[in-house]
Amino acid sequence: MTGDIYYGEPRGIEAFEGGQRSINTMVYTTREIERIVRLGFEISRQRNRRLTSVDKANVLETSRLWRQTADQVAKDYPDVTLEHLYVDNAAMQLVRAPKQFDVIVTGNLFGDILSDEAAMLTGSIGMAASASLSQRTGLFEPVHGSAPDIAGKDWANPLATILSVAMLFRYALKLEEVAQHIEAAVEDVLAQGYRTRDIQAPGTKVVGTSDMGQLVLLALK
Repeated sequence: MTGDIYYGEPRGIEAFEGGQRSINTMVYTTREIERIVRLGFEISRQRNRRLTSVDKANVLETSRLWRQTADQVAKDYPDVTLEHLYVDNAAMQLVRAPKQFDVIVTGNLFGDILSDEAAMLTGSIGMAASASLSQRTGLFEPVHGSAPDIAGKDWANPLATILSVAMLFRYALKLEEVAQHIEAAVEDVLAQGYRTRDIQAPGTKVVGTSDMGQLVLLALK
């Protein structure tokens, strides 16, 4: 979240041959790559012990360093299976067969794109929880951000926010059982056919933000 092409220098737009030229710099250090890849391995150990590292090592030097560093870190995690995919293939595979993936680790630019693609596999970005983690702190929030155009209308899907709380219990507080209870409550409500507007389908029962939250609370109890 703090590296890659979004933060690299030099950057800008400058005059060039009667027109303009724009510059952005994709840059990573070994230390940055090792930190996030190691976190990917640690999360994999809490799940199915499969990690997919996504890069573009066939054309980008930053990705070659990424892949080299990932392979080096993998030696510390012999119990986790590491595979590498080019980002264009990874994007296709997410659509073709999403269940083949468990944990994906990648850079800021590629992750920005793939995370929204993955969110839509659930039917709506309103279902996607997120956690921005470091070694000391974490920020837990839905992927979608704000939606001022529907503020006060009781339309918003609260499930991403609720599932972000489950991630907080799992990754920050290390209370796996609580996280599983929250996720099970959300699954129970969805299994009963309740939906907010963004995920409604024929035969489902459409409810508002407040009612969906109350239904999850009842399922928790």
